[in-house]
Amino acid sequence: MKVLDAIFKRRSVRHYTNQTIRPEDITRLLQAAMAAPTARNCQEWEFVVVRDKAMFKKIMAVHPYSKMLAEADCAIVVCGNTKREMAPGYWQADCGAATQNILLAATALGIGSVWLGVYPNAERMEAVSRLLNLPEYVKPLNIISLGMPAEKLAEVNRFDPAKIHYELW
Repeated sequence: MKVLDAIFKRRSVRHYTNQTIRPEDITRLLQAAMAAPTARNCQEWEFVVVRDKAMFKKIMAVHPYSKMLAEADCAIVVCGNTKREMAPGYWQADCGAATQNILLAATALGIGSVWLGVYPNAERMEAVSRLLNLPEYVKPLNIISLGMPAEKLAEVNRFDPAKIHYELW
């Protein structure tokens, strides 16, 4: 799939079939994540791959918008390692870029995905950190729910020329 096709076809998919995502496709998603740019090339991301249904239930108990995990085959928790952060305050943007790469790569591979925000909600961050046994210097940004799509969502055109300003506001 061409990059622009993946960008325009990417949708938040919340319903999945019971088909398993191939391990090599999960690896490919993580390779795409690690191809993202980072401030000062510090690559401070960390990823927790979760496939255990019991852990999905625990996450659903602490994250009110994660109910699609009940149907998911896999989840990737995208985290920032603040010990490796060379440009303080940029881990969120760097891990956001890695997240977008995962979402686009999933679309290109025919995998459904949705971004579940964790940061900056302190209560959610603490709960996810505790569940996954994250060190205190590793901060969860989000959870990406993944599964083979049970629905085909139409493309949405969100282009709005009124939000574009040239040179000055």
